[in-house]
Formats: sequence, structure tokens, C-alpha cells
Amino acid sequence: IFLLIENVFCIFPLRKRCFAGEIVLITGSANGIGRQVALKLAPLGVTLVLWDIDDEGNKETSRLAQQNGASRVFVYHCDCSSREDVYEQADKVRKEVGDVTILINNAGILRGKKFCELTDEDFEKTFRINFFSQVWTCKAFLPAMVACNRGHLVSTASGAGFQGLYRASDYCASKSAIIGLMEAISSELYHGGKCGIKTTIICPYFISTRLSKGFKSKKPCLFPVYDPEYAASRIVDAIKKEKFYLIMPPAVYLLGLKIFIPRKLVLLLESYVKFPESMEEAFSQK
Repeated sequence: IFLLIENVFCIFPLRKRCFAGEIVLITGSANGIGRQVALKLAPLGVTLVLWDIDDEGNKETSRLAQQNGASRVFVYHCDCSSREDVYEQADKVRKEVGDVTILINNAGILRGKKFCELTDEDFEKTFRINFFSQVWTCKAFLPAMVACNRGHLVSTASGAGFQGLYRASDYCASKSAIIGLMEAISSELYHGGKCGIKTTIICPYFISTRLSKGFKSKKPCLFPVYDPEYAASRIVDAIKKEKFYLIMPPAVYLLGLKIFIPRKLVLLLESYVKFPESMEEAFSQK
């Protein structure tokens, strides 16, 4: 009910967000959603800070962003699965660029293995990249936002954070942790009188990026696989409207109602949309 009310109000926002002068840091910016978000923000007068381990891809994102109108773009090699690297690069950004005002946590990994196939190392790496990287970046950049009561935390979670899915136990757990983390941070900011700091949680279905490895929906009318450029436009629009949740497509809302739906019906829904078959085709090691 809250999400429906929020979306109604966001149709007619009280004010439009002006991005001019913002320092925007994007993790996982070398390709996919990260690159497309950077390109959407490029002509809006922001300073872009790009973090990725793919140096060539990140340089290409920088080049394309400058072609799109970005005047200031800073590229950093950062392994977001390493706490030490995150804090080291964060220090460099503060010294060389300034305090980040919009943090877009986008870096992620999806292995697509069954639970018993996942090694302990697999689980740990998934959590370091998907979840702990967001803990570390928020710890690095949130204090400066709190000091001036201004900023925006944007976290890419997933519809999988609402529902455990086939071949995605580590991924679902890490995305669910992100949702809990950002809701808790939002609560602390609100009750601490820091209402100038906004929070947006992105919860999409599959996006056609390298992460999904060719995943194809069997029921695209209900659960479409979005193009990264379209997803990026929705994300930038959500930031502009200061939405707390961006859930896409609308059918993902059903996953958030799981506590009201018998488990068997949820599993039947998975069977109807043939999600296990799609995951087998995309990630099976056979």
C-alpha cells in the first residue's frame, strides 16, 4: 500500500531534482547499467566518478560520457570486493575530486549455481561484492553527507531480494541484506534529523547485461528482461523524483507479498513463468 501511494505522489513531484554540481560516484561503471546511468547523467552538469576493476571498459565509459556532455569525469580502478581498496580509493576521491553527494552502488555478481554447488569462497565473494561493498562505500561517504545534511544513497538490490529464487541462493541472500541495510540506514537518518539525505533502493527483475549471461524470460509479458539503457533511464528518473523504492516490472511487487501468499502458490508462480528452466539454460554447467 505504501509503495502504491508513493508512486502516485511521484507522478506529480513537488520539485524536480537539479543535478548540476553534484559529485556522483558509480560502482561497476565499466558496462551494463553502471555505464548507462553514467551516460544518462553526463549531460546534466554532474561530476562523474567511475569505479570498476575493468580499466578498459571504464575508460570507454569515460569517453562516451564526455561525448554526451560530461565536463568532469574521474576514473579509478577499484576492486569493490576489497575493503582496503574501497577505503583507499575513497580517500583519493575525497582529495582529488571532493565529497561525493550521490553514491550509486551498482557493482554486483551472479553465479547462478545451486546451493550445494556453491563453495564457501563463492558465498563469501558474492557477499563481498554485492553486499559488503555497499557497507564500505556508505561508511566511506555517508559521514560527509551527514555533516551537511545533503546527499543521496542509491543501492542496486534486486527483485530477488524479496524472494529466494532457483539457482540464486547466494545472490538472493546478498540482495535481501542490501534491502535491510538501506532501510535501516534510512530509518537512522530520518530519526536523526537528517532528512536532507535521500535513499533509493533499485529492485529490478533481470536486465540484459553481462551479469545475466543471456537469461531469457519465458513470460516476457509478465516478467520482461529490460534493456540496460531503459533501466538506467528509470533509475535516473527515480533519483530525480527521490523515490525510496524503484521496483520493475510491476509483477515484481508480487514477490514482496510472499508473506500473504502460501509458499506453494509462490512455487507454482515460478513454475508458470518457467523461471527454473530459464536459469538452467543461462547458468547450467552441463
